[in-house]
Amino acid sequence: MPVPHFSTPLLFSPVIVAVILIFSGHLAQSFSSDVTYADCDRTFSCGSIRNISYPFTGGDRPDHCGLPEFRLSCWNNQTEFTTNSVTYRVLQINQTQKALALARSDLYNTTCTQQFVNSTFNLSFFTSGVENEALTLIYGCNSSLMTVKPHNLFTCNASGVNFTDSYYLVGPVPSDPILNLFYCRVSVRVPMLRTVGDRLTRNRTTFGEALAEGFNLSYSDPFDRQCSFCTEFGGQCGFDTNLGEPICICDNKPCPAPEGKSDRTRTALIIGLVLAGAAVAGIGAGWLVFFSRQRRKRLAAHSAETESKDLLTIPSSKGLATTPSTAFTRSIPSYPSSKSDFGKESTYFGVQVFSHTELEEATDNFDPSRELGDGGFGTVYYGKLHDGRIVAVKRLYENNFKRVEQFINEVEILTRLQHENLVKLYGCTSKRSRELLLVYEFIPNGTVADHLHGRRANSGLLSWPIRLKIAIETAGALAYLHASDIIHRDVKTNNILLDNDFHVKVADFGLSRLFPNDVTHVSTAPQGTPGYVDPEYYQCYQLTEKSDVYSFGVVLIELISSLQAVDTNRHRHDINLSNMAINKIQNRALHELVDPTLGFEKNTSVRRMTTLVAELAFRCLQQERDMRPSMDEVLKSLKGIQNEELNSLAAEVVDILVDDIALLKDSHPPLSPNSSG
Repeated sequence: MPVPHFSTPLLFSPVIVAVILIFSGHLAQSFSSDVTYADCDRTFSCGSIRNISYPFTGGDRPDHCGLPEFRLSCWNNQTEFTTNSVTYRVLQINQTQKALALARSDLYNTTCTQQFVNSTFNLSFFTSGVENEALTLIYGCNSSLMTVKPHNLFTCNASGVNFTDSYYLVGPVPSDPILNLFYCRVSVRVPMLRTVGDRLTRNRTTFGEALAEGFNLSYSDPFDRQCSFCTEFGGQCGFDTNLGEPICICDNKPCPAPEGKSDRTRTALIIGLVLAGAAVAGIGAGWLVFFSRQRRKRLAAHSAETESKDLLTIPSSKGLATTPSTAFTRSIPSYPSSKSDFGKESTYFGVQVFSHTELEEATDNFDPSRELGDGGFGTVYYGKLHDGRIVAVKRLYENNFKRVEQFINEVEILTRLQHENLVKLYGCTSKRSRELLLVYEFIPNGTVADHLHGRRANSGLLSWPIRLKIAIETAGALAYLHASDIIHRDVKTNNILLDNDFHVKVADFGLSRLFPNDVTHVSTAPQGTPGYVDPEYYQCYQLTEKSDVYSFGVVLIELISSLQAVDTNRHRHDINLSNMAINKIQNRALHELVDPTLGFEKNTSVRRMTTLVAELAFRCLQQERDMRPSMDEVLKSLKGIQNEELNSLAAEVVDILVDDIALLKDSHPPLSPNSSG
């Protein structure tokens, strides 16, 4: 066996030597064993699942030929897999990609079960990918006591079970109290494919069919390295349950056999392992020298770059006073386990600079199946970094001057802000990278728009208390921005993200502006999303904090109505939701605007609070900015409504609305800025 030649001396790590000696000692101990391990050349086959080998066992394949966690069984020509007391149908096994497709046997083509147990898996062996999301089946509800009758009701009448009122939810269940859950007896959570969940919420598949399509799991073998050594030298991988450790099998015995020529085989195997360890150590030493040289080159280049005063500066635009920012790179370590373009300490404004290659690997080369959303400036992808962090990677559409300006703008704004309801920026690529990429914390529960009128709209998760909490947390984030002299300029439900506890994370600062302290407004061409743009900004090119207040007023109406900000399928006078809301409120037809699932007609508390929020939104949507409240005033009003501090005003709500309407009787309705970009 030839030994690779290196220009640098071989460095034997004490750890590597110890591992080799321990492994050699383990082999020597195994040589004396008389235990036989037969038939590991057989494979498992059942129905459509064929020729399955290590780490799986079952059928004709003995238990010692794989790991206990991977035992399969065959029943009625159907492969089954049991873990944590729950049995699953095996729909597919891909041993090349190490992937499983499973469906719960007790819920296969049925919505009833007698096994009220959540689906859980040993994380040492199995992981669920981004292609799955949670499905919760809630059984035994008393719909007569519910404040709001849930969507997706179904009946479960199985043997010994009679749950007439049951329903399901696609996606995370809020941790906040939802009264409906208090009137149900039991729930079961299972994974399901995200694509199937989309079809289910859009009524493009039945509930039973969705359960039968199952979900995907990735599997891993914690003994993969030992198994690779074993197969490299002609053995078969196995596991001794008595010893509780992996074994290498040759001719139905532990490798190698104990007698005769096997001594030479054993010696050769040990020598081979020692040489392999030496080769690994040599390669490591070679790479160490290579990376040391590269690091010296990068530091030299960085020094030259600093001396040339290549500073990162935000270009000024139409009278907006700007100042040079801090230097292009700084030595402020952040997550040093990840790579970057300029070494592990390279940063923009104190956030990490990632290499384009690392983010390609994190997103599986920007695989379309990993797309999380598609906005006006770029596509967002699900990714996993080398250090294990789950992230959202925004890939800007174009690498031109305008995009670089927005890119730099978002980086600088996000790095100077710290608020629990603002999305966190982990890092970005260099501005010299062939693509401009931003790396954010991953927020798993979609956007408010998804839950109001998107693919999650039928889940029934957004009860009125959750919607009011979303309004308060969003207002809190915007009030914080305004206190920091920043205007968001693109407030909309697509930019309000939700975590699994339905807490808000406001995102997308590409259009945001740092607001000078010594001026009342900034003159700039209108930018934003149709349906949300301040009409005074659109008409007069004057951007102020009240522009965000107007956009937030549209968000409040969306939370009340579950309608889109712009919908060309509505009557031409109602295409713009703000116009529609103004008209309904002025004509005392608020009940025609409120989402009927909120219980506006039946629940007096909901009716009172939605009316007060509608009145607040009415004030936010005034055409003249001076008639709108500040965001801080909006926040205080919403908290007052939530805390029921305005109970004494409930009887006066109608009078308040009438007074406002009288004041605005002669004013024109807000413009419809559908042509704004």
